Amino acid sequence: MPWIDSHCHLDAPEFAADRDAVRQAARLAGVVTCLIPAVEAANFEAVRQLAHQHGDVYALGIHPLYTPQASESDLQTLNDALQQHQADPRLVAVGEIGLDGFVPGLDMVRQQLFYQAQLKLAQQHDLPVIMHVRRSADLLLKGLRKTPVKGGIAHAFNGSLQQAQQFIAMGFKLGFGGALTFERAHQLRMLATQLPLEALALETDSPDIPPHWLYVTVEDRARGLPQGRNSPDQIPRIAQALAALRGISMEEVQLATTANVKAVLQME
Repeated sequence: MPWIDSHCHLDAPEFAADRDAVRQAARLAGVVTCLIPAVEAANFEAVRQLAHQHGDVYALGIHPLYTPQASESDLQTLNDALQQHQADPRLVAVGEIGLDGFVPGLDMVRQQLFYQAQLKLAQQHDLPVIMHVRRSADLLLKGLRKTPVKGGIAHAFNGSLQQAQQFIAMGFKLGFGGALTFERAHQLRMLATQLPLEALALETDSPDIPPHWLYVTVEDRARGLPQGRNSPDQIPRIAQALAALRGISMEEVQLATTANVKAVLQME
């Protein structure tokens, strides 16, 4: 059964020792495509090469957590890269972009400068966006109303039903991953059942946001155990959790989420 992981940082240093094996394990699990988003100008070429090497797709952008060290010249680098690779069918979006209202000490004004500039580039290059949404949904929606783009994926979505509906109305799919598998994530699990299936995308955010079966507690980490590393081969088990919550078959989840990602990213 073929799956798509709509958000996987395969270029992350956590995969340096066994990157090819991780991708092969995902392939064996039926994950035919991973979307690899960039987080800063320095890794644009790395994600492009990885996508070509493994038959995946990629996005280019500057992540809000990387805005402190980013410069305005990086926006020109992004524009140049989008121009250079505009004919590349594996380049499917501008991302990962957005706003983060959770991490302390981040300059929201600076984040918004990069966010708005990258929305304009997405608009200019006629590309969807991969959106980082963390305690920032209303500000992101405000930016989208000012600079509309051709939809995209709101990654690791954890906002309200009303916010979700506004993203959907703007052409977005909403990414659900490992956080969905925790029984205590009541609001998120309810959201996953309330939204239309046509609005959902599956993701891992590997190596981050591990599902509950890979999660290592704070107490265990204090004793020296490393946090469980998430990987794209977890998509079928995450899908199983979504299917159980919605009371539908795995095949229904697979058909819908794969079609949703292909449609929003205009993939073959």
